[in-house]
Amino acid sequence: MGHRVPYTSLPIDQTEVTYEHGPDSGTLSPVPRGRTTQLSITGSRAFPGTTRSLWVHAPAAAPTGPLPVVVFQDGAGFLDPDDEMRAAVVLDNLVAAAVIPPVVGVFVDPGNRNAEYDAPDATYADFLVDEVLPVVGELVPVSDRPEDRAICGFSSGGSAAFTAAWQRPDAFGKVIGLSSSFPQVAADYPRLVASEPVRPIRVLLQVGHRDLGWDEVDDNWVAANLELGAALLRRGYDVRLVVGDGAHDGNHGGVVLPDALRWLWR
Repeated sequence: MGHRVPYTSLPIDQTEVTYEHGPDSGTLSPVPRGRTTQLSITGSRAFPGTTRSLWVHAPAAAPTGPLPVVVFQDGAGFLDPDDEMRAAVVLDNLVAAAVIPPVVGVFVDPGNRNAEYDAPDATYADFLVDEVLPVVGELVPVSDRPEDRAICGFSSGGSAAFTAAWQRPDAFGKVIGLSSSFPQVAADYPRLVASEPVRPIRVLLQVGHRDLGWDEVDDNWVAANLELGAALLRRGYDVRLVVGDGAHDGNHGGVVLPDALRWLWR
């Protein structure tokens, strides 16, 4: 069945664009709310000397057995119901509407943000697989199938999400990258996507026309996201590229997040 999209005028002045959130991003009654538990990780093997908080958001009602999971970088920001992402609220609403399965949200704060998120290797992905998800599994059982595991982030957290799935497609089969900071990662992903075997991953990328360096030759966040999206499309990946009119902030990404999760689990 097709979709008819209501007319919306194209913003002419992109310096003042703010998107309104949809109903899935607000607390709805009588949607049952999930249970959020805060934990901390110290003494990390992958990142010695770091300490971080993480929050596990279990769905209000779930079948027994391992559940799908989505890992959010910059966890506190994604969890905040008064910020742009409101991810726990979104998960509760989508689960209650039965448009995604009961999903466990894992919100992980960084210990050393850029050192962890901008690295092109598998260290951060391995940390999530070997140190974070086992701790989560002690609270609520989570699936170990990559098609049941998504990873999501904004800015450097978005590029970290893509890197994790690229390096560990055996662990993460779904990716949401919002305004991802690919220019800060020492990996030529368009070239790698074009030359390496296709990974079994599903990817949604969002970027705004006025993201960082939008009119620069180098370190251009807009161009880097578009180039990666084009490379994925050319190789036949299951990919969706969403382009807005905003800057390097979480507004448009937060508005897109409910439909991004719908698309991942369609």
